[in-house]
Amino acid sequence: MIKIAQLSCGTEYSAVQSEIEAAATAVGAKMVYPDVDMEKINSAVDRFGFNPVSPQLKLMIARAMALADKSYEADAVFISSCFRCAEAALVRTELRKFIQNNTRMPVVTYSFTERTKSGQLLTRMEALVTIVERKELLARERQVGLTAGLDSGSSTTKAVIMRDNVIIGKSWTPTADIFSSAETVLQEALAQAGVTMGQLEAIGTTGYGRFTLGKKFKAKLVQEELTTNSKGAVWLADRQKGEATIIDIGGMDNKAITVRDGIPDNFTMGGICAGASGRFLELTAKRLKVEITELGAMADRGDHTKVPMNSYCSIFGIQDLVTSLAAGHTVEDVAAAACHSVAEQIYEQQLQEIEVRKPIIQVGGTSLISGLVTAMEHTLGERPIVPPHSQYIGAVGGALLSSGFIEGH
Repeated sequence: MIKIAQLSCGTEYSAVQSEIEAAATAVGAKMVYPDVDMEKINSAVDRFGFNPVSPQLKLMIARAMALADKSYEADAVFISSCFRCAEAALVRTELRKFIQNNTRMPVVTYSFTERTKSGQLLTRMEALVTIVERKELLARERQVGLTAGLDSGSSTTKAVIMRDNVIIGKSWTPTADIFSSAETVLQEALAQAGVTMGQLEAIGTTGYGRFTLGKKFKAKLVQEELTTNSKGAVWLADRQKGEATIIDIGGMDNKAITVRDGIPDNFTMGGICAGASGRFLELTAKRLKVEITELGAMADRGDHTKVPMNSYCSIFGIQDLVTSLAAGHTVEDVAAAACHSVAEQIYEQQLQEIEVRKPIIQVGGTSLISGLVTAMEHTLGERPIVPPHSQYIGAVGGALLSSGFIEGH
């Protein structure tokens, strides 16, 4: 059983601890808590170089030292604290860096609320298990045979057909009914590729509907989107060797993933509110009476500094937008401000939870909004790589990784 070491503060005083353990159990893992002698806590804090007020934060530090010194064995690390506590946020970030610098274990950090449920943690736990159990599979650099990838996302459903490391068919549609959306894109991708369903050697499913579609299509790979998306991203960007950071701003949640030689080692997902998601940009485009495909070019013509807009809430963000338009600002300036608001919130909420490594690869449907890519460039100081077919990362990752289950390959 995969052992996930928990370094946390406050979980046992809320309903969160049971949810963490339930999520781990659901993916066949076990939460473990490194043993630490009381007399070693102070020496661990001295070695760490920061002495927090909270005794639980001191225990977190001591447990991290036990993992780094290999006096306690685990396979992965889950670092968590309440999002309201500034001292805990500092310790959480520094412990993540310490673990990454001193071990080779995959790490995920998470800021919980009083209402955190196991379902919200499931993808994170599943990804940790996948990275530990399927490291050789994730290291694959080439797709072989004839395979398909299905990505059932919150906003869109995508399908990709690959043959011997080349994309030969692809299709996408807005997600409605999970089955009909998947059937539509799969048949369109197969037609474009000039092959039939019966010729496929393997199918890989990912995204929110991965389990349902995996069962329907008898998929050989059913995998969470953190690892499939990162694999698809580095393959499309031709960055499977060395380090990189992947930013995927989705319709419902965001993902920031660091990879080393194509294998994720740290990731974070989610966000405080939809003001930092692609959904906010959809609302912005609707209010400006333009298609979402036009929003990026419009934003590139604008000046974001003229319009104050930086709300964590999508509703209040739209209020800022309406107020700015009423004050006489141009639609181009408002579009630019909306893109920069999302980029700045991604930086504040999520990129503080990982060590941003270059190059930066921006993927997902929102990567096609050029104004958002420009905003990320202004925020991070380097223009992200947007690879071809960047909206198909999950489906590409599914097709690529599923080929590892073809007999003889």
